[in-house]
Amino acid sequence: MKQFLLTAAGVFAGLVIFMIGLPLVLISILAGAAGPAPLPARTVLDLDLRGALTDQSAQNPLADFTRRGESAMSIIEGLRRAESDERIKGVLIRLPEGGLEPGLADELRLGIKHFRTSGKPVVAFSQGLYASGVVTATYMVGAAADEFWMQPGASFQVTGLSNDDLFFKRLFDKYGVKPQYEQRYEYKNAVNGYLYDDYTPAHREAELSWLGSVYDTDVAAAAADRKQDPGALRRALEAGPYLAEDAVGLRLIDRVGQAHEAQQTLLKRAGTGAELVDFSDFAHGRRPRSSGSGPAVAVIEAEGDIVTGKEGATNPFAGGSTIYSQDVSDAFYDAIKAKDVKAIVFRVNSPGGSDTASEEILSAIRAAKAAGKPVVVSMGTYGASGGYWIASQASAIVAEPSTLTGSIGVFGGKFDVGPALARFGVDMRQLGVGSPYAGAFSMGQEFTPEQRAAFARWMDRIYDNFTARVAEGRRLPIERVREIAKGHVWTGAQARQLGLVDQVGGFYDAVDKAKALAGISGEARLKRMSPGGSPIEALQKLMGVSASTAHALGVAGRVLDAPQARGMIDEVEAARLRSQGAMVLAPVRLP
Repeated sequence: MKQFLLTAAGVFAGLVIFMIGLPLVLISILAGAAGPAPLPARTVLDLDLRGALTDQSAQNPLADFTRRGESAMSIIEGLRRAESDERIKGVLIRLPEGGLEPGLADELRLGIKHFRTSGKPVVAFSQGLYASGVVTATYMVGAAADEFWMQPGASFQVTGLSNDDLFFKRLFDKYGVKPQYEQRYEYKNAVNGYLYDDYTPAHREAELSWLGSVYDTDVAAAAADRKQDPGALRRALEAGPYLAEDAVGLRLIDRVGQAHEAQQTLLKRAGTGAELVDFSDFAHGRRPRSSGSGPAVAVIEAEGDIVTGKEGATNPFAGGSTIYSQDVSDAFYDAIKAKDVKAIVFRVNSPGGSDTASEEILSAIRAAKAAGKPVVVSMGTYGASGGYWIASQASAIVAEPSTLTGSIGVFGGKFDVGPALARFGVDMRQLGVGSPYAGAFSMGQEFTPEQRAAFARWMDRIYDNFTARVAEGRRLPIERVREIAKGHVWTGAQARQLGLVDQVGGFYDAVDKAKALAGISGEARLKRMSPGGSPIEALQKLMGVSASTAHALGVAGRVLDAPQARGMIDEVEAARLRSQGAMVLAPVRLP
């Protein structure tokens, strides 16, 4: 009876997947087979940056069903292809009203400038620029266009940069919450909001340092693109805010008009019969995983927090913002085995994560180098802490001028909420056996002096491991690494001066570096080898398909005698064999 019930449950689950999942998969397959609609002979691409922007496209194949916005990588690759496409006659860029992530904005600017070398016009349009986020980065992207338009009466509030930080110490004191954290070292300020009620001198110094560097980069780049003196441009910006009409008079933008007018201007330049086409339809419809033959440069992408294991039963319709160390490591070993791959570009956009997960990825990078395949890291907005750990021993590191990198340090700890709970009549008690350290991370009490000392020694060892990796990879004396580490965050421009990165530039600069290191001449063939799967694998994660369920799906397929079902059976079984593993979170963060 038990076996019968299990089989019946499996058949039911298989039928659910078949009835719900098959239509989604068929839609995906048919859409891919049909391909995008043919482009008009004269096309102007409409690139909208007002949605949620990421550094990289979602690796999950079902994420496109709900994905909104673009990624920096899809945009710059789309622009690069559009340069040589005779049907593309220009690009209209719609800017967001707030700030863009600094490193992402750097990459977009480089992509726009390279596109303009084709002689095709770019018009940027804004309905207003407000003092929120890194709005100077948004202005910098607009300044890279041939013409910068704003809507009549729109606000122009590009007056500088600011950043808000929350401090909870007084709240914690009021309710008896005691943060118990160790930091290595004073610039590792991720938990300062728990420990203090204001900036420490080191925290203030570090934050003003990267803010100032990003601001200088944005203003200098905008001045260069608009052919103005950086000092004069800075003074004009800081004297704001303005309305769009004022900004034209000060040569901060080029024209005032409605979006339709900017659109029609570009279409008129494109020629009779020109049409506006959504950039996504062009970029995503023509983004092959790999094409051509001969030597290739593998592209492996990783974005988000770094954790151990493989991607588990996460929402397959989400874009994904986690770097699973085994998935990335496996991608490197696949690239090592691929005979046509001669070099690897590792695109990293990560603020940090687990030390053990970071070490697993770093080990795979070492293996690639040992196999004679140079690895060049291309950093997006972040390549900090764990994000720098995984980059530290690459053959070369290329960072955007505004990339936030470094943060060579660690922190860890707990909250003691025992006194806070006691105020509400809740008492937390603990029993244990073995070493007293076994109960060190109880949230019902503070560390004992012995537990604190043992914890501090452990943190020191992890910090030593981090600095040792950096010293070896960057060929720096360990004393020098410790001097510039201490958890300090640097921009890419600052890190270049310190020897923490090799070059300031974007993704295609990293590709050129990889080609040079591998001795590849001519155009590089990019072979995408980022972690990812098929729509079936994503559905498997959603439904939690097990081996018995996959078998039950086979039974259902045979019962229904449907060719589509039999095809799904084979793919589900293959997906099951490829998706073994589990995620384990490490207790130490490297954010």
